[in-house]
Amino acid sequence: MLTSLFHSEHDDLYEIPTHAPGPSGSLPLSPEMLKTWASGDLFGLSQNVGMGWEPGKVLGKHILMMSTQGGIRKPDGTPAALGYHTGHWEIGLLLQSAAEEFRRLGAVPYAAYVSDPCDGRSQGTTGMFDSLPYRNDAALVMRRLIRSLPTRKAVMGVATCDKGLPATMIALASIGKLPGIIVPGGVTLAPENGEDAGKVQTIGARYTHHEITLEHAAEVACRACATPGGGCQFLGTAATAQVVAEALGISIPHSALAPSGEPIWQEMAVQSARALLQCVQNGLGMSDVLTDASVKNAMVLHAAFGGSTNLLLHIPAIAHAAGLQIPTVEDWQAVNRAVPRLVSVLPNGPVDHPTIRVFLAGGVPEVMLHLRSLGLLDTSVKTVSGCTLADVLDWWETSERRDKVRKRLEEVDGVQPQDVIMDPATARARGLTSTVTFPVGNIAPEGSVIKSTAIDPSIVDEDGVYRHTGKAKVFTSERDAIAAIKEGRIEPYDVMVLIGRGPSGTGMEETYQLTSALKHLPFGKHVALVTDARFSGVSTGVCIGHVGPEALAGGPIGKLQDGDMVEIVVDRNHLHGRVNFVGCDDVLFDPAEGEKILSMRNPHPHLAPDDDLPDDTRLWAALQSVSGGAWKGAVYDVDRIIEVLEAGKKALGME
Repeated sequence: MLTSLFHSEHDDLYEIPTHAPGPSGSLPLSPEMLKTWASGDLFGLSQNVGMGWEPGKVLGKHILMMSTQGGIRKPDGTPAALGYHTGHWEIGLLLQSAAEEFRRLGAVPYAAYVSDPCDGRSQGTTGMFDSLPYRNDAALVMRRLIRSLPTRKAVMGVATCDKGLPATMIALASIGKLPGIIVPGGVTLAPENGEDAGKVQTIGARYTHHEITLEHAAEVACRACATPGGGCQFLGTAATAQVVAEALGISIPHSALAPSGEPIWQEMAVQSARALLQCVQNGLGMSDVLTDASVKNAMVLHAAFGGSTNLLLHIPAIAHAAGLQIPTVEDWQAVNRAVPRLVSVLPNGPVDHPTIRVFLAGGVPEVMLHLRSLGLLDTSVKTVSGCTLADVLDWWETSERRDKVRKRLEEVDGVQPQDVIMDPATARARGLTSTVTFPVGNIAPEGSVIKSTAIDPSIVDEDGVYRHTGKAKVFTSERDAIAAIKEGRIEPYDVMVLIGRGPSGTGMEETYQLTSALKHLPFGKHVALVTDARFSGVSTGVCIGHVGPEALAGGPIGKLQDGDMVEIVVDRNHLHGRVNFVGCDDVLFDPAEGEKILSMRNPHPHLAPDDDLPDDTRLWAALQSVSGGAWKGAVYDVDRIIEVLEAGKKALGME
C-alpha cells in the first residue's frame, strides 16, 4: 500500500538542492534604520525580497489587503478547488487590480485571507450553528493579522457575503486612526431563464407539495447562480451589508451591488486603492469616518432599502468595535418610523427586481439623494473618498456615471430607474411601508423583530394592520419543523413556534428553510412563524424572530405548547406590534392572564441545546450573553466579560 502511495513518475524527484543564490542586489538600508528599527521590521524586508519584491522598492508604504477570498482559480477562471460560495470566488480579481494600482503608485501591497462560510450552503444543517459565531471569530483573526504587520500604513478590506463582510467591517472599525477602506465584492447576475438564488432554495419543499417537477428542479438549480462571482441576487444580508458599508462612508461612492467580474466592478478596486492612499496622505483614519452620525446614516439607508434584519446584529457590532454609541431598539424604532422604504427589490417587492437593477438605478447615492431632500441624512460626515457626504451627493447628481448606468438599465432591461428607486411620494402610492417593527408581548417581553414591510399586502387589513390569532404548533428543531411543512402537517392559519434555537441552543441559527418554503407554497402567506432564532436576509412573510429572552434563558416562548392560541398584531404604518399567548384548551383570555399562566408553566419537555452544538459555539454564546446578547450586536465586551469572570472567581473562592 505504501509503495503505491509513494510511487511517482517524476525522475528528478530526489534531486534536492541544499543552497540557492538568493535575490540579487541589496536592501536600501540606512544607519538610522539599523540603529532604531525593530529587528522584526528589518527581517520583514528580507522576507519581502525573498518572495520576489524588487529590493529597491521595499520601503514604499506598506498596505495590507485583507480579504475573504476562497477557492483556487486557474488562470482561465475555472476551478482547481471550489470555494464555499460565489461571493468569495472572484474577489481575487479585485485584489489583483488593487495591488497593481498600489504598486504603480509606489506602495507595497500585502494580502492576507480569512475566508468565510456560505449561509445558503449551511441552511438546515449543523453548519448553521457556526454562522453567527464565525463573524466574531473572523473579526478577531483579522484584527490579529492587521496588528501582525506592524509596518502597515493602511488596511483595505475586500469581502462580499453574509458574515465575511460584517466581520471585515468590524475588524476595520477597530483600527482607529489608521486609514482603511472596504471594497464590496458585488453581486451575481440572475439567470435569463430560471429562478434566483433565494427561490431555488425551496425546490425540496415545492417538489414535495407537487408544485414543481423533478426536471424543473434540476434545471433551475443548475442555472440559479448565472455568473461565477458575487453575492446573491436579492437584498439579503450580503447585499444589505454592502449598502451599509457605503452608507457608513467606508466604501467609495456607488460601489455596493456592482456586478462581479465586470469592468465597472474591477475598476472599483483601482479607485479604492487610489482613495486609500489619499487617506494615508491626508491622515484620514477610520475613526474620522466612522462616527455616531455615520452609524445613524447607515441605519437610515438600511430602512430606506428594506434591508436584512441581520444588520440589527451587525451595525451595533460595528459601532461597538469603533467605540461608538451602540444603537438601541428605541433608536431603530425611531429611524424606521421616520424613514420611508424607497427601493423595489427582491425579496420585498412590490416588483422583485434583482440587485443589479438597483445598482444600475443609481444604488446607494441615488437613494441618498431622496433622503437628503427629506432631511434624514447628516451630510457633513467624512467619507473615504476624501470628500464629505454632501460633496459626494453633489457630484453624483450631475455625474456622467449616474447618467450612463441609469440609461443602461432602460436600454437593456427596459426598466425605468425611478421604478426601482422611487421618490417618497411614488413609494407611498405603490404601498411601500417602513422596514421593520419590534413586536413585544407576553411571549417576547424583551422584544422581537419582523420585517413588516415584507408581509404580503393581501393579508393586511385596510388600515395597514396585520391581525391574526391562530393555534401554535411548537417545534424544538428546525429539522422537525421543515418535515412538518413537507409532510402537510402545517395548515393555513397555523402559528409555527420554533424554540430553543437562539444563541444558547444553536448559535442563533437562520431558519430560511422554513421562511422560504412558506413564501413559495400557495398557503404559506397564511402561516406565521415565531422563533428565538433569526432569519436569512431574503426572508419575507409573517416571520417574527430574535424573540427575547430566548427559550433556553428562561424566555416564556419556551413554555408554549401545541394548541395554545397566539395573537399577532403588526401595524405596518405606525410600526407597533405585539405577540401574545391568549388562549388554551379552547378558552381565550387577555395577555395579562396569559402572562400569569406562562409564569406557572414548566419549559417545554424537549427544550434543550441541540445535541450537535459545538463547544466553540457554546463559548461564543456565553461570551456574547454577558456582553449584552443579540440586542447589543452579539459582541464580545471585553471589560464586561472580565468583570463577570472576576466576580465568578470570587464567588467560587478561586482567588
